[in-house]
Amino acid sequence: MQPVQHMRAIQVEKPGGPEVLSVTSLPVPQPQDGEILVRVAAAGVNRPDVLQRQGKYPLPPGASALPGLEIAGEVVQCGRNATRWKPGDNVMALTHGGGYAEYCRVHESHCLPVPGDLTLAMAAAVPETFFTVHYNVFMRAALSPGETLLVHGGSSGIGSTAIQLAKANGASVIATAGSAEKCRFCKDLGANHAINYRSEDWAKEVARLTDSRGVDVVLDIVAGPYAQSNIEALARDGRYVIIGFLQGWKAEFDLRPVLARRISITGSLLRPQTVEEKAAIARSVETSVLPLLESGAVKPHVYATFPLARAADAHTLMESSRHMGKIVLEVS
Repeated sequence: MQPVQHMRAIQVEKPGGPEVLSVTSLPVPQPQDGEILVRVAAAGVNRPDVLQRQGKYPLPPGASALPGLEIAGEVVQCGRNATRWKPGDNVMALTHGGGYAEYCRVHESHCLPVPGDLTLAMAAAVPETFFTVHYNVFMRAALSPGETLLVHGGSSGIGSTAIQLAKANGASVIATAGSAEKCRFCKDLGANHAINYRSEDWAKEVARLTDSRGVDVVLDIVAGPYAQSNIEALARDGRYVIIGFLQGWKAEFDLRPVLARRISITGSLLRPQTVEEKAAIARSVETSVLPLLESGAVKPHVYATFPLARAADAHTLMESSRHMGKIVLEVS
């Protein structure tokens, strides 16, 4: 059989709304040193994809211009020095872009086996969010059993993952969400408390729920006006983790609690990490998280799937914030 030369892919024609996403035909990429080529079965849809489409997410060096940061599918070719996987293996992978396509090249060290009875569509919803949460909440902020995590956007892909991983590791969780339905979703995932930020003062509720002690870790995808309240919501030796800027990347806040209560402020983006740093995260996820996925103790929650050609509809849903959990493109 002759190897496939061209593939369907979703390109960003120019910065703009979902309508700028279009199907195109491109040459199939070739795996480089240490890389494998994956026939993509499904690709996760994430906020950075939306920002890239809008022209608000500068691509790091070497990144594909195609959107798509996580995939699942079948290995079809191995590049030089790529020895862990072989053609026919099913993997889920963190990509450096390029996931919205029928084929995607990824570094072999950024791949994990598809666990348990997860479908490939479910597996495609794992890498970006589970890597992000594990790295920031556990590897950086060191959330420990018995501590309390505050998760903003608890019904999002990141939020739903954080709730489950925190509970599976013996922590308590307070989540914020924008409706009664989303709050129920958070509690069904295991959140001890869910606060509707549209109808309640979440900061006052956090203080009440913790008897004014505060939480140990805040996972924030909102930032902006939330910054001051997040710092005030932290207990002594608390850790404030910023991974998104839904309400803006600038904030003015009182730094005195940082000194008085020994608060740490940290954060990260996953995509600009080096190959080696992403590999280290992948190995930690494989050790600590994969067993939880295999046992069913945690799982990705897929809210909706769309065929590749309807990527624009997937982005429209993402921007509406109606979804609870993950959105996935089914490619092949």
